Amino acid sequence: MDAQLAVIGLGSIGSMALWQASRLSDSVVGFEAATPAHGRSAVGGDTRMFRMIYFGRPEYYPIIARSRGLWAELEAETGQEILIPTGGLSIGTANSNFINNLLETTRSNGAEHYVLSREEMAERYPQHNLRPDDCAVYDPHAGVLRTDRAVSAAVAAAQANGATVLQNTPVDSITETDHGVVVTSGDRTWTFEKVIVASGGWSRKLMPDHLKAVTETHRLVLTWFIAQDGTQFSPENFPLFSRWYEDRSLYGAPAVDGVTVKASVDGPLSGRSRATPDADAVPRELTREEIEKVTEIVTEFFPGLIPTIARSDAFPDLFTEDRHPLVGWLDENSRIYCATGFSGKGFKMATGYGHIAAHEALGKQTVEGLDFVRPDRFKTR
Repeated sequence: MDAQLAVIGLGSIGSMALWQASRLSDSVVGFEAATPAHGRSAVGGDTRMFRMIYFGRPEYYPIIARSRGLWAELEAETGQEILIPTGGLSIGTANSNFINNLLETTRSNGAEHYVLSREEMAERYPQHNLRPDDCAVYDPHAGVLRTDRAVSAAVAAAQANGATVLQNTPVDSITETDHGVVVTSGDRTWTFEKVIVASGGWSRKLMPDHLKAVTETHRLVLTWFIAQDGTQFSPENFPLFSRWYEDRSLYGAPAVDGVTVKASVDGPLSGRSRATPDADAVPRELTREEIEKVTEIVTEFFPGLIPTIARSDAFPDLFTEDRHPLVGWLDENSRIYCATGFSGKGFKMATGYGHIAAHEALGKQTVEGLDFVRPDRFKTR
C-alpha cells in the first residue's frame, strides 16, 4: 500500500481536499496532470465570486457558510490574501422570478441581506446603467476569490503538512480491488486504501458508465473590459455583481488589477457554456456570436467600460445532468469517492467541499443532508 489516500486532480476542489486531508493523515498523495493552478483548468480566469446569497436549494447554505470560515483559515495558515471583501449585488427586475426566487432562498436560510430600490442603487453604484424597474439584493459578505492564489496556497499548505504532490502525472485509470484502488499513470502504478476523484472536466474517463451518461464537459467563457476610470471599478467601490433578465444576463467582478473588469455572460439564455468533447482541446478563442453578445450587453449595462473585449479565455468544467455536483462514494461498498461535476459553480464552496470529501474519504465524518449531491442518485436510472 503506497498511502492511505490519493486525490486525483489538484484544481478547485482537489487542492482543498488535499489540504484538508493533510490535516487528518500523514499518508496522502495528490496527483496533478500538469501543475497546480495551471492556466488551462477551471481555476483559470483570476477570480471567482464568493456569495452567501443565491437562489436554489437551501441545503447549499451550510456548505457556503463553512466555506467562508475555511477560506479565512487558509489565509491564516498560508499568509495569503485569497478572499477580497467587496460585497455583492444581485440585480434584476423587481418582482421577477429571479429576484423572488433569490429572496425566497435567502430568507429560508437566514442569510444577511438588504434589498435596494432602483433609486438607492443609482445613488450608491452609479457604474450600473439601470433599467426602470430594477432593484437589487445586496450581500454584505460577498467577495472575490483569487483562484490561482487559493489553489497554490492550499497545495503548499498540504505539502507543509506532509502530503506528497506528483506534478505532471496524468492518471490514466483507477481500478478497485479487494485490497484498495490501483492508480495508473503511464507505466507506473500505485495502490491506495481510498481515492478521491476531483479532476473536473477530465473526470469522465475515470467514471463508471452510468455517471458518464449523465455528465458532460462544458466550455466556460470569460471576458474582461477596460474601465475608463479604474477607481470607480475598484474592489472598494464596485461590488461583484450578477444581473439577470429574461432577455440577457451578465455577472462579473471588480478590477483587482486596477484596470480590467470581469464581465461575462451568464445564465441559460446566454449560451454561457456548451458541451465540448475534449477537456484538453477547449477552443480558447471566442466566436463572433459570443463577442457580439457580451459586447452588446456590456455596452448597455456599463457606460464606464470601453465596449471592446480587452481579454478573453475559455476553460473546461464538468456539468451533471441536474447541475448538482457529484460528492460521495460511487456506492456504499466503493473505495472511490467523487468530488467533481460542479457545473460551473463550485469554487466559492471549494473549501467546504474539500472538507467534506477529506473527512468522509478518511472515515472521520459522514455529513448528513447531502442526498441531492450523492453520486448514487443516478445509479438506478
